[in-house]
Amino acid sequence: MNIAIFGASGATGALLTERCLFVGYNVTTLLRTPEKFPLRDRVHVIQGSPFDLAFVRPTIEGADVVLSALGANSLKKEDVLERAVPQIVAAMQQTASQPKPVRRIIVLGSAGALPTSLDKQPAWRRWLVQNILYNTLLRWPVASQISQWNDLSHSNLDWTMVMPPMLTNGPAHGSCRIDGEALPRNGSRISRADVADFMMRQIDNPQWIKKGVYISW
Repeated sequence: MNIAIFGASGATGALLTERCLFVGYNVTTLLRTPEKFPLRDRVHVIQGSPFDLAFVRPTIEGADVVLSALGANSLKKEDVLERAVPQIVAAMQQTASQPKPVRRIIVLGSAGALPTSLDKQPAWRRWLVQNILYNTLLRWPVASQISQWNDLSHSNLDWTMVMPPMLTNGPAHGSCRIDGEALPRNGSRISRADVADFMMRQIDNPQWIKKGVYISW
């Protein structure tokens, strides 16, 4: 299987890349600075920016599945997803007339992407997360995730957006709670390793196509 990965140099993206290589997939990644990527000799590298269609297009060419772990690197207004996701969607849509169109994309999102994400939380927690985190501290990252949701949900692609709460760098637990409606009650964190494992399982799973799915410990 041929996999295109965006955001491979990030913490979650690197885990996705490792897992794809472990199961024997052919991996193509788009990297700004390939020399800094420790797995560069084991993948096909396109050097360039995810904000430029000229680099995004060859990254997805021939892919069976696109994986994206792109996202903000800080709490500042970076607009990474606002600029990159439209290019990825456009590049995939341009393959529609080809013998092998690229339709499947699985992206790392965030539990704050939808206004209904906190519906299953206790009232005190819902107020705290919405007002202290989503509306202030995480204002710009949340705005980027909302943008990603809008771009994907208005496309005709076979997309899945995986929406965890806070990510940790600890080991995988090997299991998680899954909900298609809202963040599981009192769900506050999950490891990047568990998220990467869940994203990998969606490659052959049609259950969450054209949907978002919340996961947490």
